[in-house]
Amino acid sequence: MYIILGGTGHVGTAVTSELLAKGKKVIVITHDENKVGLIEAMGARAEIADITDSNRLNEIFKMGSHLFLLNPPAPPSTNTTRVERDSMQSIIAAIEDSGLEKIVAESTYGVQPGKKIGDLGVLYEMEEVLKDIHIPVSIQRAAYYYSNWDFSLASAQKDGNVYSLYPPDFKLPMVAPKDLGKFAAELLLEPSDDTGLYYRTGPDNYSPDDVAAAFSKALDKTVEAVQIPEDKWEVFLEKQGFSKKAARSMVNMTRLTIDQGQEWPENPSRGITTLDEYISDLVAKEK
Repeated sequence: MYIILGGTGHVGTAVTSELLAKGKKVIVITHDENKVGLIEAMGARAEIADITDSNRLNEIFKMGSHLFLLNPPAPPSTNTTRVERDSMQSIIAAIEDSGLEKIVAESTYGVQPGKKIGDLGVLYEMEEVLKDIHIPVSIQRAAYYYSNWDFSLASAQKDGNVYSLYPPDFKLPMVAPKDLGKFAAELLLEPSDDTGLYYRTGPDNYSPDDVAAAFSKALDKTVEAVQIPEDKWEVFLEKQGFSKKAARSMVNMTRLTIDQGQEWPENPSRGITTLDEYISDLVAKEK
């Protein structure tokens, strides 16, 4: 039995679909009773749990042999670093004495030690802890999700702008969540002793200008990338619903990426979905 944690998000849903297509039995953990029907309609089994209830998580982990571990992102209106660290610690505690045979954990490019740097710091801590558990672990470090641009659809439609903290021509490794799901499923299906650190990205690096061009094509209208001035970053994020602490973490992560560059390997595994294809599908779903 394969257990998917974070199974109702973009990547987790893709992992579930890949495993079910191969005839595997899958348990998806959700905290939302309203999502049980959707999970069961896919052909998976749903188990309800609060991510901070390590005892309940441990019960579910004991039902399976392989775990896809994605620490669920905290709502931006919260202190995201604290919430995500609390959930990560609960998951790690639940792994103890679980009997799991293999774990595939979702991480990110650019993880590093540090305070108030959001996912980069929390996922670094997760990787470090997983190194010391007595269960085979594979780490999948993902590039910037295409889905991070989903929120830009509204402004692209309304005023023809894609707003970004990054410079319009700043190229980033980016990847489709469904390609990450396919990669992760492949790791779960490998023999337990086959482990490693894997970098996953899309077929090319893309900039906010490229994102705007993709929206222009999909919407059949002119769309431009607009950089938010650095001294306005926090105000902009707070207007988008970020708490002050979450906005500060996002600002710090963005500065790290721009000033230092991310940890971009020379030969990552590349998905097949292009940015144009992803944006086109996003726009089509909204029509």
